[in-house]
Formats: sequence, C-alpha cells, structure tokens
Amino acid sequence: MPDPTRARLTIDLDALAHNFAVLRAEAPGTEAAPVVKSDGYGLGAGPVARRLWAEGARAFFVARLDEGETLRAALGADRPAAIYVLDGLLTGTAPRFDAAGLTPVLSTLPQVSAATAWAAATGPKQVVLHVDTGMNRQGLTFAEARALADAPGALRGLEVVLLMSHLGSASEPEDPRSARQLEAFQAARALLPGARASLAASAGVFLGPGYHGDVIRPGVSLYGGGPLERPDGRLKAVATLSAPIVDIRNLKPGDRVGYGEAFTAERPTRVAVVAAGYTDGIIRAAKGRAHAWCAGALRRILVVTMDLLVVELDDAHVAIGEHVELIGPHALLDDLAEAAGTVAHEILVRLSPRAERVYLGER
Repeated sequence: MPDPTRARLTIDLDALAHNFAVLRAEAPGTEAAPVVKSDGYGLGAGPVARRLWAEGARAFFVARLDEGETLRAALGADRPAAIYVLDGLLTGTAPRFDAAGLTPVLSTLPQVSAATAWAAATGPKQVVLHVDTGMNRQGLTFAEARALADAPGALRGLEVVLLMSHLGSASEPEDPRSARQLEAFQAARALLPGARASLAASAGVFLGPGYHGDVIRPGVSLYGGGPLERPDGRLKAVATLSAPIVDIRNLKPGDRVGYGEAFTAERPTRVAVVAAGYTDGIIRAAKGRAHAWCAGALRRILVVTMDLLVVELDDAHVAIGEHVELIGPHALLDDLAEAAGTVAHEILVRLSPRAERVYLGER
C-alpha cells in the first residue's frame, strides 16, 4: 500500500508507451532507439527499458559504461537489446564492454585506435562513430572522419553499425544552425555509405523527414517533455509527483513565510504546507512562479525549502493529508522547468529517491 505520509512519484509506463508511439509515428520507417541515460531520466532505466522493449525497442542509448552494465542486467538474457554507450571506449574498459555486450560510441581518434587494438586482440567489434557537425561538444571532425574513411586499415576489425551526430538547436526550429548541421552530416554520411545514420533526438524528430536518417534517438519527449521545451499536447505526462498537506495556515497582511523574505503576505492569505521540497526535486528558484494542482485548480507555490513547500490556497477546500500534484498531467513538467529557469531534463533527473515510487503498466 502507498504510504500516505510520503511524497509519491508515480511513473505511468502506459503514458511512456504512448509517447514512444507518437515519436515513432513522426519518423515512419526508422528505428527508434530510446535514450535511457541518467537512470531513464530519473524514472528508472530498468522498468522504462523493459516496457519500451515490449513496445518494440531493440536498441538503447546510455551515457556511462556502468549505466550500460546496469541496463544489461535489468533487461536480462531474454531481451538481447543493442546498448550503445555514448562515453565510448575509455582506457581499460574494453573487457567490461565484452562482458556486458555493449557497443561503444567512438568520438575521438584515440578511441578509434583503442577500438582497433581491442578488435585485433579479441576479434571483430561493432562500434558507432560520432561526428561533430557543429555542436562542438563531442565527435570526430569531418577531416578526422575523412582520414579514417580514406586510410587503409584505419577501421580494421571494426564494423561501423551507426554514424551519429547531435543537433544543438533542434528545439528552436527557426534556427539555421540545424540546417547547417544536416548538410555537414550528409557530407559525413557520404564517407561511410555502409553505415546507418542517426541525427535526431527528441526535438530533431519533429524537424521533418530530412533529419530522421535510419535511427532516431528519442529522449526527453519519451518522458513527457515537449520537443520545443514547452508543453506539447501530443505527449502524456509520465511522471506524477505528489505530496501530502501537513498543515493549513492563515496569514495576516505582513506575515512572512519561510527563511528571509521568501514570501510576505499582502492580504489575508490561506496556505497549505506540503511535505516536499527541493530535496524531492522541486527547484527552489521556481517559487512564486510555479504552480501545484490542488482542489481542482493550479495554485501558486509561494515558498520552497528543503523538505517543505507552501502553496497558496485562497478559498480551496482541502484537508490535511490530502495529496497535492507538484508535477503531472495538470502541473506540467515544462511549466515547472520554465518557472525554475531550466529544462524538463533537469527537473526529471533531480527527482529524489526519497519519494515513494509507484510504477503503473509494468511489463
């Protein structure tokens, strides 16, 4: 039974499956390889990936090697997915890639050299090559990719199963940077015509067919974050964070709440004290701008402290013990992110393990 005294994080895997279907429908004919790094964007990579496998996913992306190892164990022998590790092949890690059956994403010439040495020692290997098309964060330069393609033996023992890049401005469809990156990626594809291609993550999927390539990499939009960093009615909320009311107080004009001058009442104000705070993932900077769903309406969050927050009630009829929705289908993820001056990705990965977790729709 759920504990009524704790914050509760409900993860709706049916909503996750809906979002996966929406993203796949945007890019028909491509493979969708979900991104489940950072423990499935904070929602549990194991349950997330198992449900997505049931929906047809056969490949996943993670960031760290240990994330890949954990995911392999969570999927088990009966779900032999391809697992791509974005960090690539770092010094001394090759035996762990072999043991867990993981595929490195190679982003530098030293990583490529390490991979060829690995293949020479233990047999042919599948790899992903990451080329930089203008984000300037990770990836081989075009000149480096061309040198690899032209040099006999540079990729000896390696099967390049995927050529990928990453868009830097896909959430801003009018930004010309995406078109420039697409052009650069097409030039890189011509160097390795036998490899499948992947350019689009969540926002890139919605830029149109030219960006889709062979494999899309849906990330934050799987979990309910809008591709344009604002709510998108096509997507469902996957995470619902709620917490109980522990007190109801009546403030007089001039009463201050919380530390310092977090909030000062300008009129008689009725408030609820809720058992969640920035420990649970409600970023303090959102106070005064974010809203919780309480008694059938969105109500302003006035104060956020470590373990408690204060919600403006006005004339709402509520009771101590009643749960308030802090993130979910009414208190939208992207709205909270905007109020906090951040993005949905950060809100999700900051969700604390202190909240009781309830999974719906596990497969």
